[in-house]
Amino acid sequence: MNIALVLAGGTGSRVGADIPKQYIEVKGKPIISYCMDTLTAHDEVDAICIVADEMWHDYILDHISMKKFRGFSAPGRNRQLSIWQGLCEIKKYASNDALVMIHDSARPMLGNKLIDDCFIAVTGHDGAMPVLPMKDTVYLSQDGKKVSELLDRSSVFAGQAPEVFRLDKYYEANRKLLTEKILYINGSTEPAVLMGMDIAMVPGDERNFKITTKEDLSRFIEIMDNQSIY
Repeated sequence: MNIALVLAGGTGSRVGADIPKQYIEVKGKPIISYCMDTLTAHDEVDAICIVADEMWHDYILDHISMKKFRGFSAPGRNRQLSIWQGLCEIKKYASNDALVMIHDSARPMLGNKLIDDCFIAVTGHDGAMPVLPMKDTVYLSQDGKKVSELLDRSSVFAGQAPEVFRLDKYYEANRKLLTEKILYINGSTEPAVLMGMDIAMVPGDERNFKITTKEDLSRFIEIMDNQSIY
């Protein structure tokens, strides 16, 4: 069984809108519905769980297909605790050999090929994640004020979502970080790496960007506007 866990509990304050960014409507539908449409239509996704504040549940249900939707889970104190609570919800109906695909609702341009690539890559591994190579020269600063050393950019990658993990191992990796350590986790794959899970990498997709700032939102709106022209 393959379950998608869609994260929609953030406030998206950097966009500067009155509502969380994932609920801003673009071309007549909220941002969250774009990735939901893709996940729902994909043959390899069997079920979808959404992390969202209760006040948005009815709004979300009004804008998504119920075909594969299995329920909501509550947001946590930080992103990783939101994931943890989603995992706990998924464990109620999924077997230990299930795969969980974690995706950000604020990445609306999720493509079918990236989903395919992640599910294929996880074979023989504990997980898989898309990454992008670094285009600029990368430096390390120990104090944030001066350059400490130059890093080899050929060995440095930027992670994207969706990330796919074997549910039993990923659940255990997160459980071991409770209760305080998990508050300092920034990326979905971080618990897996800390616990020594074998994570494969697949080429990411430049179009699969996360809407974080006003500029990101403007970029997505422009893409959608241009698509309607053709």
